[in-house]
Amino acid sequence: MSNMEPDLSPIRPEIRAMRAYHVADATGLIKLDAMENPYRLPEPLAHELGERLAAVALNRYPPADPAALKTKLARAIGLPHGAALMLGNGSDELIHLAIQACARPGVTVLAPWPGFVMYELSTLFNGCRFVGVPLKPDFSLDVPAMRAAIELHKPAIVFIAHPNNPTGNLFGRDAIRAVIDVAPGLVVLDEAYLPFAQDTWLPALAAHPNLLVLRTLSKLGLAGLRLGYLCAHPAWIAEFDKVRPPYNVNVLTLAAVDLLLDHLDALDGQAARIRAERTRVLAALRNIPGVTAFDSAANFLLHRVGDADGVFARLKQRGILVKNVARMHPLLAGCLRTTIGTAEENDAFLAALITSLEEDR
Repeated sequence: MSNMEPDLSPIRPEIRAMRAYHVADATGLIKLDAMENPYRLPEPLAHELGERLAAVALNRYPPADPAALKTKLARAIGLPHGAALMLGNGSDELIHLAIQACARPGVTVLAPWPGFVMYELSTLFNGCRFVGVPLKPDFSLDVPAMRAAIELHKPAIVFIAHPNNPTGNLFGRDAIRAVIDVAPGLVVLDEAYLPFAQDTWLPALAAHPNLLVLRTLSKLGLAGLRLGYLCAHPAWIAEFDKVRPPYNVNVLTLAAVDLLLDHLDALDGQAARIRAERTRVLAALRNIPGVTAFDSAANFLLHRVGDADGVFARLKQRGILVKNVARMHPLLAGCLRTTIGTAEENDAFLAALITSLEEDR
């Protein structure tokens, strides 16, 4: 192979200027950085799943439109009459496809900020302009600022995470409704953390034709399956389906979800345990001097610790991996984001945090 460096000029300048999305190596660490459900499937259910997957024909492509599974999923989530849904390889793919279907020169995508990083990244990938509207200091939605930005930029899509990531809070329903009412294009309510927030906009689809509800099974405990779904008026789904890659959801995922939809009670039970642990860990954090912990409707907690870089490094030295979000946005200065794990993992995190903060003084 030649030692000459390749000419990268065919790559778009904005892509060359970016860094790839970084996934931290968690080998040997208690992993509390990625909002995963810490519990595995119950053993009998895992065994049944193994038998189901062993029977899957891996030599065949998945169905181009898995209608039976979509009908089963629609029934399980209570999809409103007259709405339709579309499956994706995680909600990340659906974010990308929605933007791709609207992408053209001059198009703007808008979101409250700080928010889920994939809104901005997918916008840039599709050659569009991203506008982040700063939240208020208490992380609530700044409705006047949102309205002004919508009037100025006339975005094709507004993304609102419900609850928000990385702050964890739910925006007020009146505030969200005010955005929906003035948006000239689509408004996507991202309900990735529904199992922990237990608050949904799905019933509002009929009343708001420009509203879409995005969900994923990842946070419920099936992150490895990579299945997301988008709910909307059938006319929107029909357009997005034109840019969806054929066979975008693999046969093992389809088979696994088909089985697990019959056992949602097991996953819902795990979500209830996580909600209870969230309450306990939040109270414990608020009893630690030097920590400011914020309310959360998700399966993670945002907490300000001062020297986020130093505390993050000392936690990692003690075998705990959390997410350092201090540089994501000025509102997040000094902040770490910690996923709720098992009771044992949470206790280990709290003990390590107390020790790390003592060393910081």
